[in-house]
Amino acid sequence: MADELDAQPEVNAAPDLRRYEVRVGDATAGFTQFVDSGDQRIFFHTEIGERFAGRGVASTLIRAALEDTVAHDKRIVPICPFVAGFLEKHDDFKGYVDAVTPAAQQAVIDSQL
Repeated sequence: MADELDAQPEVNAAPDLRRYEVRVGDATAGFTQFVDSGDQRIFFHTEIGERFAGRGVASTLIRAALEDTVAHDKRIVPICPFVAGFLEKHDDFKGYVDAVTPAAQQAVIDSQL
């Protein structure tokens, strides 16, 4: 049986949970959470399991989430530090990013109530 850490990461949207999930083999390796507000998708939290760290799983997750966001005509708002860091290193999403504003931060707070 192959080690699940050798499996290719697979990203799936989980809109009912307002997140994208990444699986490696049979394991959920992590997720990135978002809130939609108008034409914006506000990414506010990303979590990757410790055993999957350093394997590019998080980058695979974020890239797929951002590509899906753009495909759905949504603007990207990177409150999450990991998403913001990814965007700093990858110019291909440059024209689709909106600045973090107090309104975006409030949308995240309101979604948690």
